[in-house]
Amino acid sequence: MTPPPQHTAMTDEEAVVVGGGLAGLVAARHLAADGLDVTLFERNPTVGGRVRSTHADGFTFDRGFQVLFTSYPAAKRELDFDALDLRSFSPGAVICRGDRRAVLGDPLRDPGALVPSVLNREVSTMDKLRTLLLKRELTRKPFADIWSDADATIEQYLAARGFSDRYVDRFVRPFYGGITLDRSLSTSKRVFEYTFKLLADGRTVLPAAGMGAISAQLAARARDAGVTIEPETPVEAVHSDPAAVDVPGERIDADAVVVATDPDAARELTGVDAIPTDWKGCTTQHVALPAAHPLGDSDRIHLNAADDVPNTVAPMSGVAPEYAPDDRELVAVTTLGTPDRSSTALATAARDAIADWYPEASLGAFEVLHTHRVPFSQFAQPPGVHDTLPDTTAPAGAVYVAGSYTHNASINGAMESGRAAARAASDHVS
Repeated sequence: MTPPPQHTAMTDEEAVVVGGGLAGLVAARHLAADGLDVTLFERNPTVGGRVRSTHADGFTFDRGFQVLFTSYPAAKRELDFDALDLRSFSPGAVICRGDRRAVLGDPLRDPGALVPSVLNREVSTMDKLRTLLLKRELTRKPFADIWSDADATIEQYLAARGFSDRYVDRFVRPFYGGITLDRSLSTSKRVFEYTFKLLADGRTVLPAAGMGAISAQLAARARDAGVTIEPETPVEAVHSDPAAVDVPGERIDADAVVVATDPDAARELTGVDAIPTDWKGCTTQHVALPAAHPLGDSDRIHLNAADDVPNTVAPMSGVAPEYAPDDRELVAVTTLGTPDRSSTALATAARDAIADWYPEASLGAFEVLHTHRVPFSQFAQPPGVHDTLPDTTAPAGAVYVAGSYTHNASINGAMESGRAAARAASDHVS
């Protein structure tokens, strides 16, 4: 029989944060900045949640294909962009179909894309004009209006605005399918407007040291603020009256508890049934190409307009040369969901697609270095879901919840939720 947990009384105005992802790290730093003594418990050996990177043989592998939008309001507030040494994708994408490649860029921000975008025959002139008009409208639209407007699917939204089926199939399905992990475009149109505005207002970037540098910076800032981070310490239970958490063999009392775990664990720990647990996933293979291969040397995401396996190919070392050694190129090949196909079969499909897109280039050194199946990448966001998400104060007592599932499925949503939870907990304690 397991002995009851021993109680460790904490001093006045102390807080516990459960989970060391982006939301938990932001919450912990703000609580400490507000004068609370903060302990963060993370069950894994390292913090970062889904935003982590590993390094091997001169390569950097992010956990799936991820990017940072510099126009994220919370990112601008919580991160030091200069210290992250950011590398930028060129705006737009390369639409690939068979041996055809066509650039669709943003000539207003990338003048070099003007001629290839005008000559792009994969997208009609009318659809290009509709895109420019949409950009003008959404850059002026406040974020609050995006999230409060009547909802519909992305597919319905684009049809109502007159976009052609060809534009939707060849550009939007692979491009926004990669963002929402939903090539069917049954996701909320609010997500489309939100991400379109972010793309129009800022840059799409990678930290030179990998996406995990974001988590590392947030953890360093939390520690600098006085947060104690306890890795490899799972929280087994959360109590609200009085507030406390159980870790192995011990119960720790607190004035406030912020639960910032994955949705399944948050539901179990807090009893808040409104936390969404319907997830979208993806499978990303990190592939090495020969040095100076034209795809690896590019700085634009490549869209598969002909098939959904793979959905996108991103030239990681073309954007951030630090992601690969000098004699190789690194690309991230992403397929939506976690298909039953073996890693070998997915790699074969990727090689065939890249060979079709660049028939003039050799793939002799094509090598799959890493396959990462991520079944829980972001929660599903059908129309109306954002109106049903829980508030950070939904748990009972002095327990609060933080995670993208209280805002929207994005890095920004996670950071915003951490700040909101810290504010609510600090207000309670004061």
